[in-house]
Amino acid sequence: MSAPVVEQDAIEAARARIRVAYDPGLLRQSAHALADALGEHLAAIQAGQSAVLPWQSPGEKVRDAATYLQENVPRAAHAAARVPAADSDPLPAPPRVDRDEKVHLFAELVRKMLQHGLNLHHPRYLGHQVPAPVPVAGLFDAVGSVTNQCMAIYEMGPWATAVEGALVERLGQQIGWTPGQFSGLVTHGGSLANFTALLTARNRALPDSWEQGLPGGDAAPVLLVHSDAHYCVSRSAGMLGLGTNQVLRVGLDPLRRMDPQRLDEALTACRQKNRPVVAVVACACATPIGAFDPLPEIADVCQRHETWLHVDAAHGGSACLSSRHRHLVDGLDRADSLVWDAHKMMFVPALCAFVLYRQASHQFETFRQDAPYLFDPSAPGLAEYDSGLRAVECTKRAAAFGLWGVWSLFGPQLFADLIDTTFELAQQLYQRLDEAADFQPLHVPQCNIVTFRHLPPALQAAPRERQGDFQLELRRRLIESGEFYIVSTKIDGLGALRVTLINPLTSVTELDRLLTTLRYHGQQLLET
Repeated sequence: MSAPVVEQDAIEAARARIRVAYDPGLLRQSAHALADALGEHLAAIQAGQSAVLPWQSPGEKVRDAATYLQENVPRAAHAAARVPAADSDPLPAPPRVDRDEKVHLFAELVRKMLQHGLNLHHPRYLGHQVPAPVPVAGLFDAVGSVTNQCMAIYEMGPWATAVEGALVERLGQQIGWTPGQFSGLVTHGGSLANFTALLTARNRALPDSWEQGLPGGDAAPVLLVHSDAHYCVSRSAGMLGLGTNQVLRVGLDPLRRMDPQRLDEALTACRQKNRPVVAVVACACATPIGAFDPLPEIADVCQRHETWLHVDAAHGGSACLSSRHRHLVDGLDRADSLVWDAHKMMFVPALCAFVLYRQASHQFETFRQDAPYLFDPSAPGLAEYDSGLRAVECTKRAAAFGLWGVWSLFGPQLFADLIDTTFELAQQLYQRLDEAADFQPLHVPQCNIVTFRHLPPALQAAPRERQGDFQLELRRRLIESGEFYIVSTKIDGLGALRVTLINPLTSVTELDRLLTTLRYHGQQLLET
């Protein structure tokens, strides 16, 4: 049966529309327009102009975006329809008038995006552990996006593979590992990175689990974790087949760090009950207040019990790069595996998370699968570089281009500067909170995370539950005003305000203004 014949006019119209989309001239002019728009936007935002968060309800945002799509479709189709059909390959460029129209529309779309996003480069952005990235990092990422450099096998992304390997080597050396003895890879975010490392630990602790599944009943394997461990650890336990009920939280010391003595007791109890331990999960640092676990003591306990030590260093691993703060991660070199997010304290765009193994051979314990259509048996030496053998993803983006570019441009001193500056800002904020009668700091910060409560005089004798609820209500008022962006958390079950100083352009002026603004909105809230 012969295939249906498509009318030549339809083919030519399709090729005309394609030619508009792939026009290198359109890319060049659009890139100039993008650079201008981004430069103007960042200049205004870094100067503190505009809102930190231009608040609208989610429904309003969705309707706005959907309306814009519907409005622009006819214009795009009309522009493409005027382009003459191609006579030969490669496709000739479309007429300049159509290109100019597209560039104008592109600039309009970019402005729309910039007007409605969260402004992380604003000096009053003090929110989640998501940085104001070094702007030029995004341009390196754009090279990978435009040319679609992806990974799974070396030959699909040779430079992406080389960049990832070089950075793994450099970060491992910063940790203190011996070159050639460790390994690692980049994946899409700390949650996936933690899952990947814990899957490796599970397969090491339970060698038949990949093929045979997990034992149940009284012999169900467990994870022993920092009591404030990120929720992705419990999520990983569910995905690994362990079950979230098998996540045993180890008690904390007065600084909200994992208590090595309690860890030792928990491991002893597991052994007495013949319960296999997949891994111990320590934190550097834990999310609620940025507490760094005492890793040397925890490593000693794990070594005595012959237990895999995994460290979630998504936020705090970068302290390795600062001579002033490196002591916070002493003992990190003794971890069997760890997670380190460059898209946090190395100030590059999301997502760029490293999974690192102290022993190179462990990277191949994660999966035990063959994919003959991908991996070439005629070049077995390339398997060492094929990320698809070691990562959850098959295809993955070239996530490390931004980090490689920034490191190559500025050197490692920039990362130390960023860490030292933001950690010092946290100390400045803590000092102001500690000196104010109507603020209650909840810890002495170890890094750039500060958790506290605002307690106006009228609220200081109120029930603790009311004090906690007040923090959540206050935070909502603050962010919807657009004046600051901070987040909330719960400490000992009660609401609290939480700030991450993760914009190096923030100054003490903004810290003083934060307290003044919280007082204003707090008073307004009490009067309603």
